[in-house]
Amino acid sequence: MCVFATGRMYGSLIAQGLLKGLHMYFVAFLLRDLIICGSNIEPSKFATASHPGVSIQPNQALCRKVVEMAVSRSTLVSVKWLKNMIASKTANHRILDASWHLPNTGRNAKAEYAESHIPGAVFFDIEECADKNTSVPHQIPSADSFGSYVGSLGINNETYVTVYDNNPKFGLFSAQRVWWMLRLFGHQPSKISILEGGLPKWLSEGGEVTDKVSDIQPQNYKAVFNPSLVKNYEDIEKNITTAEFMLVDARPDGRFKGIMPEPRDDTKPGCIPNSKNIPFFAVLNEEDRTLKSPEELKALFKEAGIDVEKHFVSSCGTGISACLLALAAHVCGNDSVSVYDGAWTEWYHRAPAQLKHNVPED
Repeated sequence: MCVFATGRMYGSLIAQGLLKGLHMYFVAFLLRDLIICGSNIEPSKFATASHPGVSIQPNQALCRKVVEMAVSRSTLVSVKWLKNMIASKTANHRILDASWHLPNTGRNAKAEYAESHIPGAVFFDIEECADKNTSVPHQIPSADSFGSYVGSLGINNETYVTVYDNNPKFGLFSAQRVWWMLRLFGHQPSKISILEGGLPKWLSEGGEVTDKVSDIQPQNYKAVFNPSLVKNYEDIEKNITTAEFMLVDARPDGRFKGIMPEPRDDTKPGCIPNSKNIPFFAVLNEEDRTLKSPEELKALFKEAGIDVEKHFVSSCGTGISACLLALAAHVCGNDSVSVYDGAWTEWYHRAPAQLKHNVPED
């Protein structure tokens, strides 16, 4: 039964001394697993700081923290959970292989999908589902274009989507970009999950793979753009003066400091003025490629001088790993994080020299 798959969260509650009123926690865990197993109960039905809905009365305050933890963690699903979903042939469930690789790796994610993927998965091409009228790679498309693309993958507005990627080192490298795009274009957050550890963890736990491409029945998808989740060049330029939000860069610190090359030959390393740096891989557990716990993530952000419970904007090279910081904030209960889509690549090619820090000289 799904409800018993809550050991890690339960242990966290024990450590925090929150074991009073056990029946209330059982209810919270049950609600969490109903959500994660694709029921019609949505996280928005629960009132927390990040999920406003019906009001929680004072005598229910004890349950607030566990509900918030449960809702945020429901985005991340295990190999066992996905195996069960596949075995049960759950209706209107779509698995997306969202693998993507940096241009300097020489890898072809689409070709790799054709050779080996989780049974039933379809390939989400991050480069294809993008604005073709800009020189910056894989920028977000229009709402109509996004709707047409995901509809062609057999997804409608009620589809439960599980996303993964195949990065062998990190296990979570690009899937979060598709998670973010789905949210950006109005898909219900309760209907989007990410496979923790990605394809590497799937394989390590005995998951099967195939080269068979599933038949797809195109669906109608109505995309509704949410502008609060994305920032553009002008927003970032203005913020240098107004300081309305914190800008957090997810690139490795060597690229941020200008001492390590960018993966694109036409772009030098460096950083945007007043930005802070949390390398994307810092939010992952090295041993199993899963996302760190909310407590560990909050400590990580605090050490970097960032209040993870407040609005901030994440950036990176071209908007992929920035979405991992948005995911980390989501797990901590903050759904207000925006992504600077053009990121450092756009900034480097558009900003005047005085607004590009740490850029090495020729």
